Amino acid sequence: MTDYFPPPAQDSPVAERPTEPADPSAAKTNKMPKVAFASFMGTVIEFYDFGIFGTAAALVFAHAFFPALGTYAGTVVAFATLGVAFVARPFGSILFGHFGDRLGRKRTLISTMCLMGTATVIIGLLPTAATAGVVAPILLIVLRVAQGLAAGGEWAGAALFTSENAPSDRRGFWSMFTNLGGAVANILALSTFFVTGLFMSNEAFIAWGWRVPFLLSIVLVTVGLYARFKLEESPIFANEVKRRGRSSLPFKDALANQWREILLGAGALVSSFAFGYIGIAYLINYGTATLHLSQHGVLAAGIVGNVVNGLAMISGAILSDRIGRRPVLLIVNMIGIPWALVLFPLLDTESPVAFWIGITVSFLIAGHGWGVCGSFLSELFHTRYRFTAAGLAYSLAAILGGGVPPLVAASIIGSHGGFVFGIFLAGYCLVGLACTVVLRETRSRALDELPPDIGFARADNN
Repeated sequence: MTDYFPPPAQDSPVAERPTEPADPSAAKTNKMPKVAFASFMGTVIEFYDFGIFGTAAALVFAHAFFPALGTYAGTVVAFATLGVAFVARPFGSILFGHFGDRLGRKRTLISTMCLMGTATVIIGLLPTAATAGVVAPILLIVLRVAQGLAAGGEWAGAALFTSENAPSDRRGFWSMFTNLGGAVANILALSTFFVTGLFMSNEAFIAWGWRVPFLLSIVLVTVGLYARFKLEESPIFANEVKRRGRSSLPFKDALANQWREILLGAGALVSSFAFGYIGIAYLINYGTATLHLSQHGVLAAGIVGNVVNGLAMISGAILSDRIGRRPVLLIVNMIGIPWALVLFPLLDTESPVAFWIGITVSFLIAGHGWGVCGSFLSELFHTRYRFTAAGLAYSLAAILGGGVPPLVAASIIGSHGGFVFGIFLAGYCLVGLACTVVLRETRSRALDELPPDIGFARADNN
């Protein structure tokens, strides 16, 4: 089978500023907690916003915004609004990737955080269909698009900002903090719904309690912006501008030079997204509406599952620094195939214990894949258009793996049963396995070097 990724180059030190310590590794290690925290907070906000939207879509939005459609159709449409953001993500990757590759990582990341946070707070203030009619769901969709655009730029910028600052031998570990923010965010999102539901009636929760998690995101945005304003620009990006200038059209350069890696990188990660977003969004609804488990028990299982998700990310990242990114992804996709076939028959026993096992193991698989993807996608692409290309690959994986399965799950399971949907999920794992086999290992690649088969003339330096 053809290997599309060029042979890895040897690590080479990044040019350091004169004011920094003589040992580049020491300099990088000293600043990494601050860099990792800033990236971590960005994805906390991104995934918190996505998490509370997914949970609200499962529990409330059918009643609040689509009551005329009935419970079943309203739930399907509510999950469709969840998918709208995934469709918007690639456009956000192109838009914010353009500015991230031309103007720098820091300023672009501040912009994506502001857009995401603002849209989320406004969702918490929206009128429902009972008071605003058709305007309410339209506004919800518009704000969801804004969230998707911001998310398309946020993840790639945060992940590569961390990876471009990290020492090469621990790049997997430090890059993991970008996605670890997602696990923490999901815990926060589920916890706010859990606590809110404990202290108010179901009627009050549906009437106004669901708004509280959205409004609380303003606290996260404030902390995240403070952390990002304190950062300096990525040294690898600054060095690239000095050496080869900026790309005039990063999107065009990315497609012209590495379109295969964009598709293969996305394909390698789709199964992790599928298991992760089934756990984040669909299983919450499935546990309450189909299995008739208690809402508090289902939310508690989701919280524990996301704790496992975070631990699995740490495990996957550490393993990737020791054995490589590719072996971890191969294992994730291979284990995912039998688990996909077992998952819904296990859940359909309607046992609370089975539900807890189902959601926990799904997150265990997803977490190992997510723990690798920050370093993996950063290493696949060149600095010149890395923001754009990594964002596109991640967004495509999010659409195919994170957006499609929760959207079609209810229809497939309702018509053909959970085992058939399991076959659908196993297909994602086979795609991920094939794409990972084609790609070569990226762990040893120096992020400030071009692969030997690609060169660029010096571009404009405006």
